[in-house]
Amino acid sequence: MVNFERKVMTQIQYDPLHRENRSEFIPEYSGLEWLNGNLPTECITWPIPKKEVRIYEPHDEYYVSAKQVKKYAKQKPWVFPSRPHLFFSDMHADADAFLRSLVASGGVEKTGPLDDDFVLTEFGEQASFVIGGDCFDKGPENLRLFRVLTKLRQLGPRLHILVGNHDLRTYIGLACAGRKDIRHAHLFVRMGKKTVPLFKEIYKTYLAGSDHSHSLSEDDVRELLFPDEDWYEQFPDAVAGMMPDMKIAKELTRIREKVSEFEFRTRKIGMSLAMVYSTLNKAREIFLDKNGEFGWYFDEMQLCHQAGSFLMLHAGVDDIVADIIRQRGVEQLNAAYKQALEGDLFDLYNGPLGNAFRTKYRESDLPFTEKGLADINTAGVYAIIHGHRSLLYGQQITLRNGLLNFECDASVDCNTRDLEDLPGLGGAVTIVRPDARILGISTDYPLAKLFDLTRVSKLTTVI
Repeated sequence: MVNFERKVMTQIQYDPLHRENRSEFIPEYSGLEWLNGNLPTECITWPIPKKEVRIYEPHDEYYVSAKQVKKYAKQKPWVFPSRPHLFFSDMHADADAFLRSLVASGGVEKTGPLDDDFVLTEFGEQASFVIGGDCFDKGPENLRLFRVLTKLRQLGPRLHILVGNHDLRTYIGLACAGRKDIRHAHLFVRMGKKTVPLFKEIYKTYLAGSDHSHSLSEDDVRELLFPDEDWYEQFPDAVAGMMPDMKIAKELTRIREKVSEFEFRTRKIGMSLAMVYSTLNKAREIFLDKNGEFGWYFDEMQLCHQAGSFLMLHAGVDDIVADIIRQRGVEQLNAAYKQALEGDLFDLYNGPLGNAFRTKYRESDLPFTEKGLADINTAGVYAIIHGHRSLLYGQQITLRNGLLNFECDASVDCNTRDLEDLPGLGGAVTIVRPDARILGISTDYPLAKLFDLTRVSKLTTVI
C-alpha cells in the first residue's frame, strides 16, 4: 500500500463493496526489491463510484461516473488487441520512474541495481510497449532515461514510440537553430528553460574540458540563435490566419522572456554562449543524426498507435485528425506526420497534426465536435489512451466531447512531484489486456484501477 500523507488520505474513503481482491489481473512485480516505491496488490472497480471515492478535483467538468461509462460502452462493438499493450507516458527525464513503471507493467524483471540490469519477462515478450510521449525535459537526467530506453529497445520487444509536445519542441529547436526565416527563427529559444539541464548534461558528458577559444563570440551566437528585433515586427504578419491574434501577442511576449531567461539560466550553471553553441552541435549529432547515440528515437517516432478500438497518442484528437483516420486510417496519419517532419516544422507544431500532441481542449486548440466523434467512431475508435494532462492520483477515465478518455499522465517524474507536493516516488503504467480489461497501476493510488468491459458489454471481440 502507498504510504499517503495525512492530507491525502483524508480525501479517500473506501467502500468494501467496490474493493476487489482480483489479484490475478495484477502483474507480477519482478525485481521490485531493486527499486524503492510501493505498488498496489489489490484492485478497485474503475471508474471509481463517485459517492464512494472522491479523489478527482471538485470541479472537474469531465468526471465520468460508472453509470455513464456503462451507458457509453454497452452500445459499441468493442475490439481488443490480441496481445497486451503496456502504455507509459510523460516520464520526463526520470529513469528511476521509468524503471519503476516497467516493473509495474510486469513486462520487465529488474535483475540488479544498475540501470541496464533488467530483462523482458515472458509476459513482456508477448506484449507491446507503447511510450506515449514526453521523454524530454523537467528532469533529473535526460541522457540516463534515454540509455534505459535504448536498453529496452535492444531487448527486442514490440516497441512503439509516440511523439509528445516536449519531444517535438526539442526536435524542432535543435533542427531550426540558426534559421532566420520568420516562422522558424524563434524556435530554438522557444524550447525554453526546461532544455537548459539537457544542454548541461550533454556538455558535461561529451564536451567537458573542450577548448572553446576558436568558437564563435557571444554576440555571434546571439545573432545566430536568437531572433533579432525585426522578427518581432514581422512575425504577426507571417503567421496571420494560423494563430489567433491573442496567441500571437502572447508568443511575442514569451519569446522576449525566453531569450532573457535562457541567457540567465545558462550563465547560472556556468555555460557561456560559446559553450552552448558547441553543445547544440553535439546535441544535433546524438539526437538528429540517424547514426547518433539516440538518433533512433526521433527516427522511429510516430504520431499515434491503434490497438483494436483504442487510439493511443500523447494528447487528444480534433475534427481534422478524426476525418483523416476515418478516410485514410492510422497508418496514413502516421505517414502524414513523417512527411510533415520533412516540411515546415512551424506548420507541423501549430497545425492539426500538432494538435494531437498539444491539445487540452482549450478555446485556442482545434475543436473536437460531434462530427469528429462520428468520424472517429466510424473508424472503429471508441476510446483514446493518452498522457499530457498531469494527474495527482493515478490514471482517470473521462468523457471529453462524447469520447471516452483514459488519461494516463500520473506525474511520475520527481520534479513534477516536488512541484505538486506529491509524497513518495513515481511510477505508472496502463495495461490494455486481451480479455477486455484495462488496468491503471500507479504508485499514487493504493489500489489498481480495473476497468472491466465484460461487465458492461457483450459485443467485445479480440483481434
